[in-house]
Amino acid sequence: MADEDNENPVPGEHFTPEPEEGNGDGGGNGADGGAMEQPALVINGQYIKDFSFEAPNTPEVFNHLQNEMPNIQVDIDVQGEGKGDNLFEVVLKVRVEAKVKENLAYICELSYAGFFSINVPPEHLGPVLLIECPLILFPFLRRIMADSTGDGGFTPFMLSPIDFASLYQQRMAQLQAQEEAEANGEGSSDNA
Repeated sequence: MADEDNENPVPGEHFTPEPEEGNGDGGGNGADGGAMEQPALVINGQYIKDFSFEAPNTPEVFNHLQNEMPNIQVDIDVQGEGKGDNLFEVVLKVRVEAKVKENLAYICELSYAGFFSINVPPEHLGPVLLIECPLILFPFLRRIMADSTGDGGFTPFMLSPIDFASLYQQRMAQLQAQEEAEANGEGSSDNA
């Protein structure tokens, strides 16, 4: 009876079932069977593309930090670029600058990238590139930022979670406004 309990400790329903070959719902010609089905998103690699940590005013700045909290400025950007058939590089860029009064405590800049295979319809490519991929990369970037600031002698900087969906929506609204402004500008120059 003990053998029956240990045979399958995890029930099968917790796993995605294997696709049946030739089930006709693949949307293709059916000749390839299951070979047509590709995952929507595959992480091919993750890497530090660029990194810099500077603390030019140490050790003097540590005295200032004893009495005052630093003013921290954070800038973040997300970029996606095609690198071939369904291959994309997504780069999260973060710059953190900490100052105490007018004294620079540190600057930490990191470009953390991922190389992805993305197989989605074209209308879904933008959200996958600029929302889903950054969500995958973010925890790794956050750890590197915390480790590097801590290793630099400062309190580890823990980057707050980022709403990449809102950033994407803001970017799309800016692009739409820019396109409308260009269209209105072109239309008025034709009438002149």
